[in-house]
Amino acid sequence: MKIKSQWFQGAATKTPQQTASAMAFITWRVTQNMLKQMRTARFDIEVGAQYFAFTREVLVFLIQVLDRMAHERMDAPARTEFMTALVQRVAQVLQENEDSMMAVPPAGSPSHYDQFIDLCNELADHYADFDYGTDGPDFAFMRYLGHRIEAIMPQKDQRWVVDQIMASEVPDAVETLQRAMHGVLSTEPRPARITRGVVASD
Repeated sequence: MKIKSQWFQGAATKTPQQTASAMAFITWRVTQNMLKQMRTARFDIEVGAQYFAFTREVLVFLIQVLDRMAHERMDAPARTEFMTALVQRVAQVLQENEDSMMAVPPAGSPSHYDQFIDLCNELADHYADFDYGTDGPDFAFMRYLGHRIEAIMPQKDQRWVVDQIMASEVPDAVETLQRAMHGVLSTEPRPARITRGVVASD
């Protein structure tokens, strides 16, 4: 999956909020790409409630992965600012899509935004028990996502979906996020673009 993760302006260090905004967009794209690849692999993920259940689970997982990456690259205050802004922006993007496709929840019910924030908070405690090393999330980290996805899949797909998630989808997604984090945190200027000039003839 190709992504753009380098800033157009100069080499100045970006704020945690700016970095979070960029990574939220990339995280959404990575999630949509994972869903597309799952469908290509002939797993049934129907547009509607199942689509958003899958999307929410993957987004929460990727947010946890990014939290571990942030821990390696940022001091504590910057990490807190980054993660708060990241979760809020991802929740906004999700809400925009879910409201559009599934309708706004009835008055008095939690918004799609609030539902996602609650899920993030709930699962953060679960994912905290798993390790993240130089190779990325450990076996249990990935398996937990696999089993949560398994629960929302039709019975015919449940036998294979955990292996698909762990062996193919998660490694691809984590690799993309690693490259993206490196890009958005880099202070190196982009290479100058070479413009086409007029070649004079004798």
